[in-house]
Amino acid sequence: MENRLTELEAKLTYAEDLLDELNRTVFRQQNELDFLKRELLRLAQQVREWSPHEDANPRDDIPPHY
Repeated sequence: MENRLTELEAKLTYAEDLLDELNRTVFRQQNELDFLKRELLRLAQQVREWSPHEDANPRDDIPPHY
């Protein structure tokens, strides 16, 4: 009986350690996702700023020698 109890305690300790490690992993991944979302929004804003305006004529971008 004592041996079985010791085995269960060892398994419980292992499961708790594994759960803690998984929680840390999820926390790190969430931080990375948050960072990537902010970067994506920043890049999307840059693309919008660089895009030609709707009223701009694409022919205005053609070099004069054409």
